Formats: sequence, C-alpha cells, structure tokens
Amino acid sequence: MGSIWSTSLRIPPGKGPNHVGCTDLMMDHTAQGAFFRLYYPCETPTGYEMPGWIPNKEYFNGLADFLKLNRCLSERIFNYLYGSFTIPTAWNAPFKPADKYPLIIFSHGLGAFRTLYSAICIEIASRGFIVAAVEHRDESSSATFYFKEKSNRTEQEQLVISPNNFEEEWIYYRTLKQGEPEFPLRNKQVQQRANECIKALNLLTNINAGEPVTNALQLQFDWSRLKGSMDLCKTAVMGHSFGGATVIESLCKEPKFKCGVALDAWMFPLDDEVYARVNKPIMFINSEKFQWAGNIIKMKKLDSPTIQRKMITIRGSVHQSFPDFTFLTGNWIGKLLKLKGEIDPEVALDLSNKTSLAFLQRHLVLEKDFNQWDPLIDGKDDNLIAGTNVHLPPSMEMEEHD
Repeated sequence: MGSIWSTSLRIPPGKGPNHVGCTDLMMDHTAQGAFFRLYYPCETPTGYEMPGWIPNKEYFNGLADFLKLNRCLSERIFNYLYGSFTIPTAWNAPFKPADKYPLIIFSHGLGAFRTLYSAICIEIASRGFIVAAVEHRDESSSATFYFKEKSNRTEQEQLVISPNNFEEEWIYYRTLKQGEPEFPLRNKQVQQRANECIKALNLLTNINAGEPVTNALQLQFDWSRLKGSMDLCKTAVMGHSFGGATVIESLCKEPKFKCGVALDAWMFPLDDEVYARVNKPIMFINSEKFQWAGNIIKMKKLDSPTIQRKMITIRGSVHQSFPDFTFLTGNWIGKLLKLKGEIDPEVALDLSNKTSLAFLQRHLVLEKDFNQWDPLIDGKDDNLIAGTNVHLPPSMEMEEHD
C-alpha cells in the first residue's frame, strides 16, 4: 500500500533536454571499493522501470539510528510515508553516447546515502552531465553495505568465486560515544570521504578508457558504452552539508577537480591548514536557516583576490531544502520536522541548480546556455541574498581579516 501522499508528492523530473537513466556500481565487493549511483543521459526509455527511492529497508534502520529512534517502529513509519516513492529515471536504461559529457562527483550529507539527492542529480544529468552520487562508508551515512565471503562455505564453494558465496554486510551510522570529542572523528571521516570521491573519479576514468567493469551488484548495464564518453578535463565535485566539507577536502587533494559547489556546507570537519591549500573556484549556496557566524567565517577564510569564491543564500530555505525529503513530505509535517522552508521547494532547488549550472559552465568552460543564469551567481534574484544573511559580530569580522 502506498503513502497517502504519493498522489501529490513526487521528486521533480529533470528539465533539461536529455532523458535520464541511472544505475548502481559497486566496484570491488569490499568496504574499501568504490560505490555510487550513476545518473546519465540515456536513450529514449521504453519499458524501463523507475527505481524505488529507498533501495533497502536497512536504510530505514540507519535513518532511525541517526535520528535516535526505535528501529522497529521507525521502519514501519518510514515505509508508510516514503516506501512507495520512485525516482523519475529509467533504471539501467542504455547510456546515450554523444559529445563528451562533463563529470560531477556528488557527496551526500551526514546520515544520508546515495539516493537522497536524486532531484539535484537528475536535473544536472538532464542538462548533459554524468553524475556519480557516492555512498560513503565512513560511518557517516545512515547505512551502506558491501559484500563479505560467507563463513559457512563448503570446501567446493571455497574453490569457486561466485555471487552465491558472498553476503551483504551492513555499516550503520556511528553515533558519538559519551564524552568523545567530535572533531577527530569528523576530520577522519572527511578525509575518507574525499578519498572515496577520488576513487569514484579514478574508476570512471578507467571506464572512460574502456577498461572492463565487474559490478558486485550483478546489474544488467552495458558499461562499455561509456568508453570515451567523458571529458575528464571538465570534472567538478559537489556536495551538501558534510558533503560540502567533502567538496573542500576533495579540491585540496585532487587537482583533476576543476571547481566545487558546496550546498549549505558544514565546515566543522576541516583542518585549519586545508584553507590555504585550496586553489580552485568554489560556489557556496546556503540556506537561510542553517548557517551561523562561526561556519560562515570558515567559508570566508577561502576568500581570494585571484580565485573565484562566491556565496549566495536562498531566502526562506532550510538545511533540508536540498535533499529529496523536501519534495516527499506533506506541508505541516515538513515544516514541523524542518524538511521544508517557507519557500516553495521546487523554486528553491531550481535556483540552486541554475546557479550551480552557471558556475559550472564558467569554470569548466562549457559551450552551453547556462550563462543565462550568471546573475544568480551574484545573488541577483528576489529569492536570493548576495553573500549571507548571518550577522557577523565585529569581533568575528576582525577575525575574518586576520
């Protein structure tokens, strides 16, 4: 039985000229391998299913852990509210070869996972990008999994490498222990997250070179069609919240990333020494309700006279205006749980996406029409604030100029 709201609530489809397909890739079945959902321009889809928004019930359990709720009760509630939603893409539809596509690596927020930002990823893919939404295995996602060898295999099974010899092993969100300092954990996680973004980039680089793919998920998708399809000189990294910090860390570690888009970035996990080492353009797109002075000061440490660093704030938006929950929750519950702001969710995300696309065109040197939205980069819209709405006290303003 579907959600009572499913008739009126939905993840918006892409507005660009391309149909969008998606598939999952887990390269290397271990926890050290790359795992992401790929969104891509696809051939005109006929007869392809739309994938479920929540891939497994274990993700509901992970969300319960993250929200500190009872798993059994939460699974029933989450399943009732969200279990019937699908993502408006064609599952495993054939990739559409064309001119070389730019590539975006996307990093999710704390307690999220690879499918929760599908509205953003679909819109960008519909505009002619390949987008890989990484699922992080640093214990910051609500849940994720890999495959381990079954311990009770027979001697004959031990001689054969087969999907039947492996079983899912789940990694759930790790809460802070009582009295545990938060920074060492979050800093270690952001390092791993950046490495996982780079691992996804390297894997896609190999696929672009025509190397064969062994997908631990055993999905029917022809990866050979992606050979020579990506313009790896036009690669960017994008993320929300903890994923915003991951953007900064990734730009610091990997020169192949040409620029970054940080959506309502949570800067706490970053070492102070990172700021001086980032030499790529960054677009900060903030919500009105989440940011605070200390966090903005850290963003402003990245201000540069020579490298473009831009910041805008979306009026009436909240931290959860970026993930898909904002589209799939009724109005009063959405506002009660701060999953919706005062602004219409589609208007907010449309502004964020158009700003991102204009910024990507500028710094990836794309021959597109996204420069029509250049004014948004400077906050020129009734629903935008140039810079931040956060008041910085004089003491912090002095600190900003140190």
